[in-house]
Amino acid sequence: MSVTPPRPKGPPMNALRAFEAAARLGGFARAGDELCVTPGAVAQQVKALEAWCGAPLFERHAQGVVLSRVGAQVLPELSTAFDAMGAAVNVLRQAAGPNRLHVAALPAVAQLWLSPLLPEIRVALPEVEVSITALEQPPNMAREPFDLNVFYGAGDGVRIAQDRIFPVCAPDVAARLQDVSDLALVPCLSDAVWDQDWAIWLTAQGQAPRISGAVYSLYALAVEEAVHGAGVLMGHQALVQRHLDRGALVAPFGVQGVALPRWLQMAVKGGAASPPLQALSRLLAREGGL
Repeated sequence: MSVTPPRPKGPPMNALRAFEAAARLGGFARAGDELCVTPGAVAQQVKALEAWCGAPLFERHAQGVVLSRVGAQVLPELSTAFDAMGAAVNVLRQAAGPNRLHVAALPAVAQLWLSPLLPEIRVALPEVEVSITALEQPPNMAREPFDLNVFYGAGDGVRIAQDRIFPVCAPDVAARLQDVSDLALVPCLSDAVWDQDWAIWLTAQGQAPRISGAVYSLYALAVEEAVHGAGVLMGHQALVQRHLDRGALVAPFGVQGVALPRWLQMAVKGGAASPPLQALSRLLAREGGL
């Protein structure tokens, strides 16, 4: 009678992934953001991996965590392995659906810049299926199943348009504004993330940054409120240009605005891009002529 001894169990894949992300990004919170889990969940996975291997992978301090000798030694190998797995998954995706493309974008970009382009994309690329996912942070293109992303950044990607800001509002609201000082007479709408927009623009005009008005967590919602006459919003040119073109919004003080040191930019998955991906990236890049 043959006897099959039990084989030793390998470490859980999720634990390896959590450790690699925390080690590469420098902490459990950042790893949680990338993996879409809580920092506590990352910490538990790391503890499980430490229990499996019988050695600490991080040194815990009041200020945070630091890689241990063992953790530092294994990190390069794990990062290479996960990058290779991401590349293999990408090959599988392209082979299974060569005409399916997945785009990640900042929510405001997805709603206000990409969404109006979808009819044009369908006409230009009728055989291509384009899916869009709104994310607050750019994804790890080497690991996650995205072919292309569009976010604001420092200009290290494919530049589409420099971020230029200036006040915009509905035409009837603009009729009440003769001078920058008249902004005190109307609500000045703000975005919760881009909360320094008004201070930056007013300072550039030599004005004290004193305004009041509603704050929105979704920039697209703030734009709709401005269209409906709720007040004056600091417009980001790439995101409000279509409303300006059709007259739903106007720029009461002109569109020259203030150029910020960041760009609406595009990143394409590394490696040999498929013909559909090349065609989509060229189409989006052309939209930068604001």
